[in-house]
Amino acid sequence: MSEPIVVDGAENLPERVPVEVAVGVLVERDADGREGRFLLTSRPAGKVYAGFWEFPGGKLESGETVEQALRRELIEEIGITIGAVQPWRELVMDYPHARVRLNFCKVFDWTGEFEMREAQAMAWQTLPVEVEPVLPGTIPVLRWFAEERGHAGLTHRETPAD
Repeated sequence: MSEPIVVDGAENLPERVPVEVAVGVLVERDADGREGRFLLTSRPAGKVYAGFWEFPGGKLESGETVEQALRRELIEEIGITIGAVQPWRELVMDYPHARVRLNFCKVFDWTGEFEMREAQAMAWQTLPVEVEPVLPGTIPVLRWFAEERGHAGLTHRETPAD
């Protein structure tokens, strides 16, 4: 797993202990094992950044590992049970409301029917993603996908804040 990346001018902000978050990057594979579409979900009404698109997941509870939290969160949020988890990358983001360490894990195997249990939306996407707006912590992941897949051009619709 790579070293955490701090973005959004975090070096100029007062030190805050990051909240640990497990994030599931659900990816479909084709018959040859090549990675294809990936799942994004919208943030539910009533939460910070409601309506923004992100990869599903949530905060670690006391004593949980990233994998345990991810398994719990994906059942709670989208109603699926995941198979193997592949730790991928970490990213530290400073949002106005919190500093978070996003622990991204690729997931290629799951069972169950997708059920949006927080009244959020879901969308299978490729690059460039068509849904908007995209949560700031999701944008680096789209760029990582672009690097891995040799994608040139935009990864999402750019906004002035990007």
